[in-house]
Amino acid sequence: MRDAHFCSCSLRSQTKMANRHLSRSIAMQCLYEWDFNGKKSEGIRELIEKNIKEFGPGMDDNAFVSFLVENTIKNIGQIDPLIEKCAPEWPLDQVTIVDRNILRLGIYELLFGNYEEVPPKVAINEAIELAKSFGGESSGRFVNGVLGTIYRELGEPMKDDVSKKGRKMANDEKQDDAK
Repeated sequence: MRDAHFCSCSLRSQTKMANRHLSRSIAMQCLYEWDFNGKKSEGIRELIEKNIKEFGPGMDDNAFVSFLVENTIKNIGQIDPLIEKCAPEWPLDQVTIVDRNILRLGIYELLFGNYEEVPPKVAINEAIELAKSFGGESSGRFVNGVLGTIYRELGEPMKDDVSKKGRKMANDEKQDDAK
């Protein structure tokens, strides 16, 4: 019975991660269109709804897409200068529109995200995966470089944090050693 419970929990966790990845992909698409169409905030909710219907029909967690898009746009005044600072040889308007918006999402999650829900390394890895999927040949390396620089400048939050599973295993080993 315990194995069945573990499997169902693991499956729920994998489903949530897949939904989060899809949500980030849709959020990136929304930011791409927003940026391409002149960064007009009016109509953003309709744009989000359109993209969810088109790219994520039947998706469980629509709120995450809206949350990412709206909060990334709300904090763009803090996010864009970081891109310029951490990629000084690339003026923002010369960074491809895909890479620019993947960076915006990743930086939003690094600076303003809930580290308990999305640890910094997960946010970076998700952005790299988006760059590999939607960007050019060197997009993954570029996104990794910029987000890695920001992560180091933040003091590498949660760098030494181990997963709950890792902590449980370490605690079990300590209890075995104590016997």
